[in-house]
Amino acid sequence: MGLAGLVLIVISWLALGRAEDVANWHQGRRLGKETVSHLHFYFHEISNGNNPTVVKVGGPQKIDPSTLFGTVWMEDSPLREGPKNTSALVGRAQGLTGADDQAKFGLIMALVFGFTQGKYNGSSLSIFGRKGQSDPVQEVPVVGGTGLFRMARGFAMARTFLLSPDTGLAIIEYNVTVVHYESN
Repeated sequence: MGLAGLVLIVISWLALGRAEDVANWHQGRRLGKETVSHLHFYFHEISNGNNPTVVKVGGPQKIDPSTLFGTVWMEDSPLREGPKNTSALVGRAQGLTGADDQAKFGLIMALVFGFTQGKYNGSSLSIFGRKGQSDPVQEVPVVGGTGLFRMARGFAMARTFLLSPDTGLAIIEYNVTVVHYESN
């Protein structure tokens, strides 16, 4: 099965998974008060070793090592309160990233930040956008969410806290500003 088949299966599963739960959510309901929330967490990604949190799932036969253009990765990485691997787990980042620039390294990202602890437990934010690597801080749009973040929009500012090619460890600090509606 090719990457296209895998993507089709994932999209079908996502479309059917909770459709019944939210089909009538909008009926007889007004949006709550618009509110702005700020979230701060660290994305811990491991690409080497026995238990990687990101794996290559596709790419070209011949690759330019400076850009990795055409390479696609699947992600399931922990989100933590702090930069240490012992910091409290607050959720997971799951989705796809792909090297999208032929001239320099850059990523197109389609990720879901699913929260598993605290106030936002059971809610998620979806980001989709391009993250260039040349700026010290990169901005990626928040395009939606679930649970407390249903109908969310906003932006995520990402800063590389640690990048260790030798160990395969990358820690990215995220500051996320999101506009959403309070529950009625």
